[in-house]
Amino acid sequence: MRLTGTTAVGVRLPIISPGDDLVSMVADHIIDVINQQNSKLNENDIVAVTEAIVAKAEGNFAKVSAVSADVKNKFGDAEIGLVYPILSRNRFLNILKGIAAGAKKVHILLSYPHDEVGNPIMDIEKLDEVMDKLNGRMVMASEFEAAAGKYKHNFTDVDYVKLYESVSDNIKIYFSNDPRDILKLTKNILVAEIHNRNRTKERLLKAGAEKVYTLSDILSSPINGSGHNPDYGVLGSNLSTEDTLKLFPAKAQDFVLAVQNRLEEKTGVAPEVMVYGDGAFKDPICGIWELADPVVSPGYTTRLGLQPMEIKIKLVADAVFGDLRGDQKREAVSNLIKQKASTPNAYREGTTPRKYADLVGSLCDLMGGSGDKGTPVILVRGYFDDYTAE
Repeated sequence: MRLTGTTAVGVRLPIISPGDDLVSMVADHIIDVINQQNSKLNENDIVAVTEAIVAKAEGNFAKVSAVSADVKNKFGDAEIGLVYPILSRNRFLNILKGIAAGAKKVHILLSYPHDEVGNPIMDIEKLDEVMDKLNGRMVMASEFEAAAGKYKHNFTDVDYVKLYESVSDNIKIYFSNDPRDILKLTKNILVAEIHNRNRTKERLLKAGAEKVYTLSDILSSPINGSGHNPDYGVLGSNLSTEDTLKLFPAKAQDFVLAVQNRLEEKTGVAPEVMVYGDGAFKDPICGIWELADPVVSPGYTTRLGLQPMEIKIKLVADAVFGDLRGDQKREAVSNLIKQKASTPNAYREGTTPRKYADLVGSLCDLMGGSGDKGTPVILVRGYFDDYTAE
């Protein structure tokens, strides 16, 4: 029996610059790693590339001024309600600079006790007291602070209310957990949520909003030659410089197919390929849900869009073959796995019904990290195998 299952290896690349032939670089480095391992590339292997270098090689950047211009194009000289932005310097501060410069006035509505992805805006232990004081009303930041107290993020030590207010004199911040309250201030709304944006947009339109866009609409097409993303706009973007955003890659699907084709040309084997961003997991200490990108993977080859069909080994080992031991139990479990397409659904209870791209993307995000590991490519081997694989 083979003694290893899934393995993942971080692959180092040179520092990527706009215009680099990333397809060739990834393919060549994967082949070098395989050769160093005295191994061969398999069609069950997965080559995963972080979205950051894909977007960088694309040159998919935009100035804050491009955000301003697009906001002005969409809203004109109007007061804007900005609904539920996340609390992040890296993810949102430059976007806010652009919005503030392109609008007459910006009314920011924040939720509490945390934002959409779990960043806290107050001490959670005070929540009941604050809710009793506010009684469901929308309040200005000063009244919220009087009820909840001053608060700095426990990881970044940043007071995000003060930070966002400091961006421009035309910004006012309010708190409410009902997004429709923003309509008391303006009928022109920019929804800043990531994952709930479409539902919130529909609620606002039904409640009487006149004009509603989401951050996926901002820079969905180029502004004065800027970068853009047709599907996600500025969602998934990151701070690049003080006045520049690196956007989510616009051609991720083209990229993964090109890498797969290049590897097939050079090795005769077409592994699965994906672009990965944030993993879909939650920090157990502060409660932050890591997924600040709109999706885990903006581009992946066909098989990675499927879901695993697995049985729960520890369940059948106890409930079905509990009276067996040693080789007899191993053989019985192995035979059941080989026949899993026809096994009862109860044997799958407790397995994770998420597509491979989301599962593998989370693994790769943890492997690659966002710091100085220098391994933006991850080679994952054996992920499609099961206990019976030789």
